[in-house]
Amino acid sequence: MTDFNRTGTSPTTNDSSVVLDTDLPSTSGTTTDTVGSTKQTLKDEASKLSAKATDKARSLADEGKAKATGALDEFSRLMEDAAGTVDEKLGEQYGQYARSAAKAISGFSDGLRGKEVEDLLADAGDFVRKSPAIAIGTAAALGFVLARIVKAGVDTDATPSAKG
Repeated sequence: MTDFNRTGTSPTTNDSSVVLDTDLPSTSGTTTDTVGSTKQTLKDEASKLSAKATDKARSLADEGKAKATGALDEFSRLMEDAAGTVDEKLGEQYGQYARSAAKAISGFSDGLRGKEVEDLLADAGDFVRKSPAIAIGTAAALGFVLARIVKAGVDTDATPSAKG
């Protein structure tokens, strides 16, 4: 037993049981290196995640653009087909309006298809800067229409069928 255990006092310098840890490695330089390495690793991982998110967003935007142009093309065809009926029911002048609208929609679809997503975003930003009141009004109208569509879908789903 050591002197400390027997007497309750601290060991003396003559006590051979005291070990000095002078052979342990110094950590003052390696801590800084580890922190710097960890920071760099986090930055690299954040960059990778950012690149993945950007690629995914671009992919989704391209997919949305393709769906939008497809829907516009379909609507244009419907307008063109309806023009004949309009000719018969209301007169050729109104049928020509329907054809003009169909051509305009088709032209818009072609223009949309020919642009990159970044160009479309830049065009939208320019439009908002030049005509903020129109942009706000358009956004409000679209929001109203979307809300009505969603509400109509919810009402239809919630309505019990008459068949029993």
